[in-house]
Amino acid sequence: MSILLASLVTTKEQRHAYRWNRERYSHRRRFIDIWTFVLQLLASRWWMNRSWSYRGENLEGQRAQRRRAQAIWIRETLLELGPTFIKIGQLFSTRADLFPAEYVEELAKLQDRVPAFGYELVEKIILQDFGKTIPQLFSSFDPVPLAAASLGQVHRAQLSSGETVVVKVQRPGLKRLFSIDLQILKGITHYFQNHPKWGPGRDWLGIYEECCRILYEEIDYLNEGRNADTFRRNFREYAWVYVPRVFWRYSTPRALTLEYVPGIKISDYEALEAAGLERKVIAQLGAKAYFHQLLDHGFFHADPHPGNLAVSPEGALIFYDFGMMGQVVSVTREKLLNVFFSITNKDANQLIIALIDLGALSPVDDMGPIRRSMQYMLNNFIDQPFETQSVAQIGDDLFEIAYDKPFRFPATFTFVMRAFSTIEGVGKGLDPEFNFMEVAQPFATELMTRGSFSQDQQSGLLNELSRQAAQVSNTAINLPRRVEQTLDKLEQGDLRMRVRSQETDRILRRLSYTVMGTNYALLMGAFILSATILLVNKYLWLAGIAIFFSGVIGIGFLRMMRRINRYDRYERML
Repeated sequence: MSILLASLVTTKEQRHAYRWNRERYSHRRRFIDIWTFVLQLLASRWWMNRSWSYRGENLEGQRAQRRRAQAIWIRETLLELGPTFIKIGQLFSTRADLFPAEYVEELAKLQDRVPAFGYELVEKIILQDFGKTIPQLFSSFDPVPLAAASLGQVHRAQLSSGETVVVKVQRPGLKRLFSIDLQILKGITHYFQNHPKWGPGRDWLGIYEECCRILYEEIDYLNEGRNADTFRRNFREYAWVYVPRVFWRYSTPRALTLEYVPGIKISDYEALEAAGLERKVIAQLGAKAYFHQLLDHGFFHADPHPGNLAVSPEGALIFYDFGMMGQVVSVTREKLLNVFFSITNKDANQLIIALIDLGALSPVDDMGPIRRSMQYMLNNFIDQPFETQSVAQIGDDLFEIAYDKPFRFPATFTFVMRAFSTIEGVGKGLDPEFNFMEVAQPFATELMTRGSFSQDQQSGLLNELSRQAAQVSNTAINLPRRVEQTLDKLEQGDLRMRVRSQETDRILRRLSYTVMGTNYALLMGAFILSATILLVNKYLWLAGIAIFFSGVIGIGFLRMMRRINRYDRYERML
């Protein structure tokens, strides 16, 4: 029996490896697989939103349990669908403004634990890209990969000069797979954009274009090499940060050769202590490195999970994998400065204007609920002591407020929040007493005193202060004239006022439900009476039809009564 089970497991692993390691993909097969997943997801969402599909009293608890199970199924299905959907899932794990919290938490668990592809494919790719065989390029090349991910795998090798390197080789057929999958996803994106419920207020097409750009950048290994060089230059003056060198002579769009820099994995706490390294110091350095990236360089590592961070025996941080990077341009910094002013002033109105200018908020007709949510957040977070706040908690609460509202956070913003949350988690793993905000405090003080602002940024700060002062002055000067104009309109009868009473709205809504219920009852009674008369006169078929329609109307009547009952409970709660 055990031999049979082992053979079944082996067969399953072989099938899974074959799906991942093929060089050619069928458009028809991918179309069926992807649309099957989408239709199953839509069907399960429809079933989840039907109140009659639940039993018992705790409907919200059951609904949350279903959402959690569905989120796990989505994560596992994305892993089965392959590299395109693993990367899209990882990108969507930063978009808590678009998806429920359960989905975001599960998508954040997507890891690139995938089977490696064979050494013969590695030889084929090297020969195609370099025009030379592996023995002609390297004095030694380990056929067993050090690690395998969704986009490629890493082999240890040695150059003829004696330097030890790692060669990152891209998974075969990846560009064609992206082309097929993204073409299919474009049709799905148009469906969601035109959907009456999910389309309005959401720029699905813009999100699709953003995903395409990020995915194609990540499979261009020359772009990753340029990112590594830029990152290395930015930290050349800091001895406590180390970035592997790129060997451009041995690099192509599908093969990247880097300096071999072994280190202790940042989450291997026992090994760190055995090497005599202080975990508290490493946690502080990780946070400092990210503040330098964001504030000094405007160029930051967007995927700082523990697999991409290590520590040298001397205690320096080692960064790996520069495929996904973020950049904060000067224009965005100025807009973020306006957001900063609004937050420090606890001005929800000004904050909304700044977020709209940043592109993080779409204007709608009624901004009242959004304004109240923002004011609530400002009142609850700004008054708390700086050192007691958590960037992860702030991010979670911000995204919870943003979900299902017209907030559309730019990719840079979500990458920053995810990077900071990840670094905070790594820091707490290293040091349970680690507080990200304590490390941020000196940088925040420097930001306030503007010791690190450039001349352009300083002038931007002065211009902003001057603009706000001028706005206050103009408001004060124009206030008597505006009051006089309002009084003139009132005397002439030109002033119109629109008053909305919530109590009246509730009564009208209740009256509407009652009238609809009465209509259902009258129609049902009429059909029952007609069926009875037809049955007495032995018109059985006609009586059956009348009974059928009375049953359909009866279902509508029961649903209306349930709606009225729910509305009564809601009013009593208020």
